[in-house]
Amino acid sequence: MRYEAPETVESATALLVGTTGEARVLAGGTDLLVQMRSDIVDPALIVDIKRIAETRKVTEEKGGGWRIGAAVTGAELKEHPRLKQVWPGVVEAANLIGSTQVQGRATLGGNLCNGSPAADSVPALIAAGAVATVAGPQGRRDIAVEDVMLGPRQLALTRGEFVVSFLLPPRPPRSSDAYLRFIPRTEMDIAVVGAGVSLTVDGAGTITGARVSLGAVAPRVLLVREAAAAIVGSRLEQAAQDRLEAAARTACAPIDDKRGTVDFRIQVAGVLARRAALIALDRARTS
Repeated sequence: MRYEAPETVESATALLVGTTGEARVLAGGTDLLVQMRSDIVDPALIVDIKRIAETRKVTEEKGGGWRIGAAVTGAELKEHPRLKQVWPGVVEAANLIGSTQVQGRATLGGNLCNGSPAADSVPALIAAGAVATVAGPQGRRDIAVEDVMLGPRQLALTRGEFVVSFLLPPRPPRSSDAYLRFIPRTEMDIAVVGAGVSLTVDGAGTITGARVSLGAVAPRVLLVREAAAAIVGSRLEQAAQDRLEAAARTACAPIDDKRGTVDFRIQVAGVLARRAALIALDRARTS
């Protein structure tokens, strides 16, 4: 195995394109190293992107959005007071990945590109309307996070491409988000269901915009537009909560496995979507 740690995006791309065997990008390594030790993958080349400066930065954009490098760790996000205030759901989702020790290494880029439908940070990023900036041999392009994952371990990235950073859009006034998951244990487990909700309210407390995302209930993390439409124009009264739950459940296409049955996952998806929406609403009203 060959290990390289380039300091520029262009060098990383050249390495990824130039290898004749399988190449893997290392952002945090918390999934890749486990897969290598378990003989699930055996790459000929590992390209560590942590020495590329822009992959390690969190910056507030001039227009009000936030750019997060693909190799910024969950622990670093948690320690960023301003980001926690503006995007609490994204930060709390990143800090549900593994243990405290794992969060010191795990990254948003790695969590997305591992290609797991149960990834914790991905529903929160999708609910936030995040865009992934991808670099490759043809230059750079932006992809909505909900379009990056095509299925389990399948990504919409071509040979030589890797995620450099994520852009979280500017926040309107009275906006916030939340992420919740269900796991069998209290921590360090894979999500049976995850739900991310981001919303904006007007001065009267009426929801004027919303995004809802569900994880671990389909072959890919879902953006559930019908669930968002069910609560826009409401103050999340009981009738709106019922519509949200129904829309969330309708969107699910889960599998049976040792962590949960189909029926259980569908039921829990509605409950978590409602609870996350209530938390996001309370945060938005006081933001």
